[in-house]
Amino acid sequence: MRVAVTGAGGFVGAAVCRGLVAEGHDVVPLTRREWDITTGPMPDPPAVDAVVHCAAAVTDWGPLEPVRRANLDGTRHALATFPTARFVHVSTASVYDPFRATVRAAEEEAPAERFLTGYAATKAAAEQLVLARPGSIVLRPHAVYGPGDPTLLPRVLGAVRGRTLWIVGDGRAAQSLTSVDNLVRAVALACAGGPGGAYNIADAEPVEVGAALRELLAARGLAVRVRGLPSGVAWPVAGALEALFRLVGARKPPRLTRYAISHLAMERTLDLTKARTLLGYSPTPTSFAGAADW
Repeated sequence: MRVAVTGAGGFVGAAVCRGLVAEGHDVVPLTRREWDITTGPMPDPPAVDAVVHCAAAVTDWGPLEPVRRANLDGTRHALATFPTARFVHVSTASVYDPFRATVRAAEEEAPAERFLTGYAATKAAAEQLVLARPGSIVLRPHAVYGPGDPTLLPRVLGAVRGRTLWIVGDGRAAQSLTSVDNLVRAVALACAGGPGGAYNIADAEPVEVGAALRELLAARGLAVRVRGLPSGVAWPVAGALEALFRLVGARKPPRLTRYAISHLAMERTLDLTKARTLLGYSPTPTSFAGAADW
């Protein structure tokens, strides 16, 4: 199968390219150098059987317009560029309601009607474009991690102060995490077949956030204590900090945000029944083995 991969220079896109090549597919990697998806459909696109759309602006802070151009307009342009190819769109579990716990959420519970970030809102809107095309598949991973991770691991390490990592909540909130290897497996299955629609993608079983963080830090060789802050106090403080930072035009978010709280203090677990049944998805458990080299 010949497969085009947008965002091939990014964390997920590069992993998808490696995984598909390993399975014997002919992969056409598309980076920003070959095509800026925000500018319009690609002139003279390659003939492919499937396209995996990984390109996106992944940020929970900053101006909305660049995020909208990349995530919404970019998806529209990708669909127009490959009108007949099987379309596999890498979305996010951030399309679920951030204001309440996500408990073994089924796919029909999203998209939500309210979001904390422009990233989540634009990814939800992009999903609707993709799902309007019959046969297209949307994959919703949560907290993707693994070698080359530019987001989750750096944030965890950056939040450590001395020998302590402060989080919001008691650390017992269950989380469905997604190793990049499991996500690549899901992408390969989606390219090969299965009914169109949205699919949750995660590791085999949820883990408690505090235990997962301790395991990750230990795998990095760090002796760090994970301690909790009451979420009832942290939420209004985070909202006030966000308002202040936006008022002064800060380029970086405050250390405490409502988006972070919504993931650390609330359950975020996904029902994988649909992916297991219709795609044949069989994920491995959460593991941070080898994290010392990430």
